[in-house]
Amino acid sequence: MSRMGDVLAGFHAAWEFESDSVLIRYERGMRTPKLLSALGERRVPLTALSGVTLTPGRRGTVVLRAEPRPGADPLMEAAAGQLKDGGDPYRLVLPAERKVLAEYYADELRSRLTESGPAERFLVPAPEAPLSFKAYDGKASFDGRTVRFRWFWTGASSAKWKAGDQRFAVSELSGVEWRSPEVFEGHLRLLRGEDTPAQADQDPATVVFGLGYGPVHESLPFAAAVLSAVRGRGATAAVPAAATPRRDPADIAERIRHLGELHQAGLVTDEEFSVKKAELLAEL
Repeated sequence: MSRMGDVLAGFHAAWEFESDSVLIRYERGMRTPKLLSALGERRVPLTALSGVTLTPGRRGTVVLRAEPRPGADPLMEAAAGQLKDGGDPYRLVLPAERKVLAEYYADELRSRLTESGPAERFLVPAPEAPLSFKAYDGKASFDGRTVRFRWFWTGASSAKWKAGDQRFAVSELSGVEWRSPEVFEGHLRLLRGEDTPAQADQDPATVVFGLGYGPVHESLPFAAAVLSAVRGRGATAAVPAAATPRRDPADIAERIRHLGELHQAGLVTDEEFSVKKAELLAEL
C-alpha cells in the first residue's frame, strides 16, 4: 500500500490497509447485516487472499470484493457458498462517485497478493469461544474444547430425548455441516468419521434450526469456531476438558417429568425410562 493505515470507508464497513493484512471493521447499527455486526472486525492476512474485484453495484454503487483462497477462512468454509451478498464479509459497497478511489486501492491490493490456490490451513482467525445459540430443538454451546447440545422438551424429538443431552470433544469430530436457517431444513451437524448421519431431527449430533432459531449471525460463527478447532485439534487435544457443572435440581425434576410423559405415551420403553432417569439423578 502507498501508506500503511490508509482507510477506505463504505456502507456498513471500512477497510484499513496494513503492510501484511487488511483490517475490516464492520459497523454496528440497525441497517448493518446482523452477521457483519456480530463479527465486529476481522484481520485478513494478504496471504489469505487470491484476488480482488471491482464491479458495478445496485442503485449507484460499486462493489469492491476481496477473494479469499479456498480453505483460508473457517467462516467461509463453514458457509459453503450459502451466504447472501449482503452478509458477505469480503464485500465493501461504496458510492459510485468513489469508483476511482476504489480502483486505486484495488490495484494496490492486487500488487501485494502473492498467493493463489487452496490454503493448507486456516489463515483468518475464527470467532472466539465461548459461543452459544438457541436452535429449535436445543441449545448449542462451545467452550473451545467441547460442544454441548442441551435439548428443549418443547422441540426435541423423542430420539434425541432418549439419547440425552450431548457433549462432543473436538478430538471426536472430523468436521461441521452448516445448512443455513434461511433455507428449508437448516441445521448444524457435527461430523464424526465415516458415520452415516441420521435425519437431522433424529440425529443427536445435530441441532435443527427454525423460524427465529439458529439465525445466521449466531450459528455460522459458532460453526466456524468449531470447524477451526477441529482442523487445529492437534494443538488442543491435550487440553483437559472442563468439569461438567452441576445441574439445577429444578431443571432435573422438569426433565424427569417430561421423560415420564414420553414413557406414558409409549415413546420410551421401561428400560430406557429407568436408565435415563438414573442418568439424570446422577447429575444432581
